Parts: sequence; structure tokens; C-alpha cells
Amino acid sequence: MASKPVVTRQQFRGEIKQKNMVTDGRNRRVLQDIGNLVNERAAQGKKPITEVGNVVGARRVPVVTKAATKKVVEKHEPQEVIVISSDEEESNNAKQVSRRISEQCLPRNPRNAVKTLTEILTSRSKAVCGLTKRPENSQMNIDKHDLDNELAVVEYVDDIYKFYKLSEADGRVHDYMYLQPEINSKMRSILVDWLIEVHRKFELMPETLYLTINIIDRFLAVKAVSRKELQLVGISSMLIACKYEEIWAPEVNDFICISDNAYIREQVLQMEKSILGKLEWYLTVPTPYVFLVRFIKASVPSDKEMENMVFFLAELGLMQYTVAINYCPSLIASSAVYAARCTLDKSPFWTETLQHHTGYTEDVLIDCAKLLTKYHYEAAGSKLKAVHKKFSNAERGNVSLHTPAKQLLAPEFL
Repeated sequence: MASKPVVTRQQFRGEIKQKNMVTDGRNRRVLQDIGNLVNERAAQGKKPITEVGNVVGARRVPVVTKAATKKVVEKHEPQEVIVISSDEEESNNAKQVSRRISEQCLPRNPRNAVKTLTEILTSRSKAVCGLTKRPENSQMNIDKHDLDNELAVVEYVDDIYKFYKLSEADGRVHDYMYLQPEINSKMRSILVDWLIEVHRKFELMPETLYLTINIIDRFLAVKAVSRKELQLVGISSMLIACKYEEIWAPEVNDFICISDNAYIREQVLQMEKSILGKLEWYLTVPTPYVFLVRFIKASVPSDKEMENMVFFLAELGLMQYTVAINYCPSLIASSAVYAARCTLDKSPFWTETLQHHTGYTEDVLIDCAKLLTKYHYEAAGSKLKAVHKKFSNAERGNVSLHTPAKQLLAPEFL
């Protein structure tokens, strides 16, 4: 840096003289600690440095006055440290000062940090209410074994199910039978029972069945259908669901054959087009199945028997029009898990982990769970036996043969 002249005033023999004093930067020594130098010079009877240019780092010669000397000697107060050095030294000093400030601003031990008023009041309230010794959270991390499984998307799975809960109302239907002059809820149950049998014979994915029933309900809610076209709506809806969910979807001729040639190819394709048009091609909806998969995983400990029992109760609910229109998919899935735990005598019936992942308490689920248990009790003697037959074989653990949960049955069934 170039040296700049400093204009000073000195009083000599009553006259004021102005001089330009130029300091050679090569011979100037770097000032270290001005506070220490002031005290040292005062102790030695020398004139302390009191004035320095406003800009730190400027090559100026400090000026000493008698008035300033007296002021420093009397107070002996350390002044602000001002270091005049080269650009490189200034940069290093600035870094050191910044690091010292950050260390002073951050508490060394967070435990010793001063508590806020809110924290103090909260702790006192807990002490008064007897909550100071609250038991630890018993929620379990159900995804800890899938951390290395990329397909499990552990980082996003919670956000995905939050989105499902927010969007499930879009694919849900309410009472629509008053719009249908020729069909009723019993006909719907007969259709669903038949589709469950078709689904089993074609060995389709479980997602396909749940999406098929969702498509049927949403279409019937916006379009009046005659009695002779109800089965056509069923096979066309399953054809759409197969194309959406299956890798190898059955062909149109397969559905025509399974319906005993009641319809021709053109009728199936025309109904498929009509359904997609009424639904505006909106097929990505959260069905009870997507919630069942997650909630079964949260039902710890879970085994194959538990899984089969949950799906058995859920499919019994799918057949019933009352369950489909009165309860949202996530609540149906949660109630199926609760009823299954009661049936298999899993203790406790409802855990904090399940409550956390489902978002429902035991009191909210009890009504729907009682309905599912009632259908379980009536399944063996019902004329619609597709679900009971499906879950009464060894592959499904014979779960339909279990005794229904007595604590969920009405007194007249006991």
C-alpha cells in the first residue's frame, strides 16, 4: 500500500506550524496491542498513542498530544485494539477475530444454556400435573430394516402416506343408490362377490381388485346403469384396472368368456371408453389396499396369519355398500387391522405405533371394526361365499375359520 501524508498541528513557541510527515512503510514496525502499548508508555513516562486514522490499515503516523497523555494516565483504560498491517496480515487477523466472536456467541455447553420463560413454565406445569416422570415413547421404527432397500423409499414413505391421507377424499364416493333406478346395494354385493372369484381365477394382483371396486363405485355415482349392464360395468372396470396394475393383463376375450359370452367385444370396449370418460381418466387414487400394506407393517409383531386375517376382513368390507360409502379407505384399513388383532388376540389391541401411522384412535375405529366382525360372523352362512372360500384354504391360513372377536360382537350374536 502506498503511504499517505498526514497533516498535523504542533504548537511551538506560540506559533502554529503545519508540516507534512511521510512515513516509510518499509521501516515502520507493526503495532501489536495498542491498549498494552498505551499502558506501557504511560508507565515509562512516554507519550502514548491516542489518535489513529479512521481507516484501519492506513499507513499514517499517529500524533501525540499533552491533553491526551493526561487523560490516558488518569483512566488507564484499555482502548480498542487497532492493528495496522499489510493486506495479508489484515486478512488473517480478520479471520481470527471472526472465529473468536463466533466462539463467544455460541454456548460451549448447550445443557448450561439459560432456559426460556416458556420452558420454565412448561416444566413447572408438568411438575404440578405429575407428568415429570412420563413414560418414554413406545413407538417403534417400522422402517429400520428397510434402510438399505431402495425400493422401500424410507426417506419419503411418511410423506407419501401423508399425501394419500390428504387425497383419499378425491376418490371416495358417497351414497349414490338413489340415483340408480334399476339396481340396489344387494346387486352390488353380488357383482363384487363374482369379481372376487374372477380375480382369484385370473390370479391377479390384490391392487387390481381394490381399484376395480373403486372404479365401479365412482362410475355408478355419476352414471345411471340398467340391470343388464351392471355385469358389463364390472368386467370393463376390471379390464381398466388390469391395464393399470398388471404386467400381463387379461385380454378382452378372456372377460367375455368368463361372463359366459353375455356381451360382445364392441360392448366391452364401448363401456371401457364410457367409464374412462366419466372418470376423466383419473385412476391414481388411494384405495384401502395402499393403506393396508402400511398398517399391517405397523402392526408389530406381524406374521402371515395376521396379514391374511386383515385382508379377509377388508374384502368382506369391500362387498358391503354400507362400509364403502360411510368410511374412507384409510379408516377401513385401520379397522380391519384392529379387528384382526382382536380376533387373533394380539395384546394390546391397539398400540401407539399403529395410532401414529394410521392417525386413528381406538374409539374412532370401534364402529367400523364391529361391522367387519359382524360380516365375519355371517360369512359362513351367507350365500355370497367368494371371500369366505378364498380365505378358508391352507394357502391363506384358513383364517376365515377363526372364531370372530367376541369383544366386538353385539350381544345377540354371542
